[in-house]
Amino acid sequence: MASVRLDSISRRFSKFAAVDNISFTVPEGQFWVLVGPSGCGKSTILRTIAGLETATSGNLYIGETLVNNVPARQRDVAMVFQNYALYPHMTVAENIAFGLKMRQADAKTIGERVETVAHILDIAHLLDRKPKQLSGGQQQRVALGRAIARQPQVFLLDEPLSNLDAQLRDDTRAELKQLHQRVGITTIYVTHDQVEAMTLADQIVVLDRGVIQQIGEPQTIYNRPVNRMVATFLGNPPMNVLPVTFTGTGFQIGEQSIPLPPKWKPQYTLGARFDLGIRPEYVQVSRESGQFRAEVSVVEPLGREVLVRVVLPSENRGFQPILNVQIRPDLNLRSREQIFVSLDLNQIFLFDPATGTRIYPIL
Repeated sequence: MASVRLDSISRRFSKFAAVDNISFTVPEGQFWVLVGPSGCGKSTILRTIAGLETATSGNLYIGETLVNNVPARQRDVAMVFQNYALYPHMTVAENIAFGLKMRQADAKTIGERVETVAHILDIAHLLDRKPKQLSGGQQQRVALGRAIARQPQVFLLDEPLSNLDAQLRDDTRAELKQLHQRVGITTIYVTHDQVEAMTLADQIVVLDRGVIQQIGEPQTIYNRPVNRMVATFLGNPPMNVLPVTFTGTGFQIGEQSIPLPPKWKPQYTLGARFDLGIRPEYVQVSRESGQFRAEVSVVEPLGREVLVRVVLPSENRGFQPILNVQIRPDLNLRSREQIFVSLDLNQIFLFDPATGTRIYPIL
């Protein structure tokens, strides 16, 4: 296995920049996840590392080797695609062995490697089957097995779980994490699913419009997003973001106001506008009292918790502030019920409404 270093990598198509000035280093043996909305450039980065795309500018290193001009087949990386790309006329064993045969490994090595990989992935009983005889999850394991059998320096995964149903995706995600812990191959994983990013990654790279927004450990990015894009992308349900106005003693939200956060220090002019962010788990509801009056709009039971959408009163009929709140099922809230809402002032974020940059807490 080897480290992967991107040094000011850009990939342009005519005047359009798919990725722009990307730099990061994945240390040897770590599991990094590239995450972001569709079209943010994450798959382009992965394909550039694999050698399937050519960087317009910048340098790419695998280990200590500059690989800008090294063909894909010589980079010693293995890639697993979204559609698995198994050979339908080959058995599972033949699919797993294919990369080794292309490298002219001897029959004994191939046999041992196939057996070892099949045991790790719990597909030894499927070795004589063809891909059409397998479930989606089993096909995914075969695709992983084919990549692992080569023992590459780097493992590249492009949304490998997106074709699986919800339960199978959860199971396979857990197995994939265990697999990495066992084989320890440097892994770069692309997904638009923030749950996969949070649960799998040693480090997350958040991308938007071809530019890195933030790099960090999953919990750090969740707790301290650097801007509004990161704050609203990571988290399910996403962070609430409301336009507010600075009153000198607090913030006006619709027809109501809240006091300043306890650690607030910056001074702004009266009437300054911000986007206030707070995660649903830090919003409390009550039938008796609270910071705001609100009305229940939608109630979505999710089993152990309930997601509730509440509407805050506003003089502007064209805009009504909306908050997503997570509550206990035993509260039994009903649509159109009048309630009170309170925000945990220690968990508030303020973003510049024009740029989305985080203003509070201070970066």
